[in-house]
Amino acid sequence: MTDQGGTGRRPHGGLESAVLEVVVAAEGPVTPAEVRERLAGELAYTTVMTTLVRLHEKGVLERHRRGRAYAYTMTDAPVPPEVHVAARRMLRVLQGGADRKGVLARFVADLSPEDEQVLTDLLRHDEG
Repeated sequence: MTDQGGTGRRPHGGLESAVLEVVVAAEGPVTPAEVRERLAGELAYTTVMTTLVRLHEKGVLERHRRGRAYAYTMTDAPVPPEVHVAARRMLRVLQGGADRKGVLARFVADLSPEDEQVLTDLLRHDEG
């Protein structure tokens, strides 16, 4: 899963997606070593571990002690992990001191009419 530019690097978010695929496909909790074994390529253990920790911090994965390591599973979130990750990224941008009004205005301006209607419906639902 490397990029097409020939740098040998994964596209942004590619490693997280690959790790999530492994966790979702697993029949139970998996450790960083188990995830590393199931991923193609030669990733460092610490790279896989860091990715799992970040996904845990984003609320996408749960973790429980298994010996000296943690074993990870998907949270019971009612939305797909990609949706949760995207929402957390947007929230980080808004909380990062950026021009909140400008960020939100640009986001809304780029929405399709259908998505704008969904957003309007969601906002109206929260008011009621």
